[in-house]
Amino acid sequence: MARIVVAGAGAIGASVAYHLALRGARDVVLADRGEVASGSTGKAMGGVRQQFSTEPEVRLARDSIRFFEELGSPFFLQVGYLFLATTQAGLTGLEERMELQRSLGVPVERTAVPEGVRGDDVLGAVVCWRDGVADPPTVTRELVRRAGELGVELHEGVDARDLDRDVLVIAAGPWSAELADLPIRPLARQLLETEPLELPERLPMVIESETGFHFRRRDDRLRIAMPDSTPRWGTDTSVDESVFDDRLERLAHRYPAAAGTRIDRAWAGLYDMTPDAHPIIGRIGEGVYAACGFSGHGFMQSPAVGAALAELILEGETSYDLSPFALERFEGDAVFPEALIL
Repeated sequence: MARIVVAGAGAIGASVAYHLALRGARDVVLADRGEVASGSTGKAMGGVRQQFSTEPEVRLARDSIRFFEELGSPFFLQVGYLFLATTQAGLTGLEERMELQRSLGVPVERTAVPEGVRGDDVLGAVVCWRDGVADPPTVTRELVRRAGELGVELHEGVDARDLDRDVLVIAAGPWSAELADLPIRPLARQLLETEPLELPERLPMVIESETGFHFRRRDDRLRIAMPDSTPRWGTDTSVDESVFDDRLERLAHRYPAAAGTRIDRAWAGLYDMTPDAHPIIGRIGEGVYAACGFSGHGFMQSPAVGAALAELILEGETSYDLSPFALERFEGDAVFPEALIL
């Protein structure tokens, strides 16, 4: 049987290795230049949602949610994803996306603004209660543990290119372009956490549709994120403290109980962006496969990606339609069709 080396022990690589082993592969190596979940996965927001603006992204997320549900608590907390619209244009966008999502079997519904979240300026809100939040490093380590029980070898502090192999799977996130000619650029995104607060146990992920400002509960703190006004392309993950006051003002406006809190911790991680914000999944050369370019959505889509790519590698074909994610699509003029990049 072929020796398969998976480059990258983040959420995607761990899922691919696990599903390869589930399908009977017995010579699988999961390799990372660092440690398990030490890259982008370890710095992720941890949201798990199905509410995307394009059908391929919705399908990946929809087919992943079942795995998270099976993991259950404490790995996955199904508290919901709440999108708020404060303008008519924003509300129209929410409703259009809801129609697409519902047509694909995602139970998105209109809802009232929950207690504690300011809603006097909200024109409408939608929620999917099957969505929720998780801790990406913890979930990834659990996948690696399960993969190990099935015979997958883990090599930390090792470059996958230095290992003997018959098949290489590139799942190195923003560093994937170092392993193959791939149209991936790193984009730095910053996350902030507040001081400890008294928070309701079932607080959903809350997103302002127009601004992209969003927050979630993480233990007894709120974790905050928002797209930068000017994208931070490159690998610089230094913290920009100049945005702290703005983010705290936005938080106090949308969640008044947090007024007066301070930022206790901040960090930045990297998105692996493609020109159209869709990932690259599939065969890209002789004995080489890719699962990268997830543009901030890799963790939440990793279960479906791992299952589909494992099937493709071992069977030569897959029942999952991976054509929207083929590398060849960039031979034309790719645009950014996926609008919900949080």
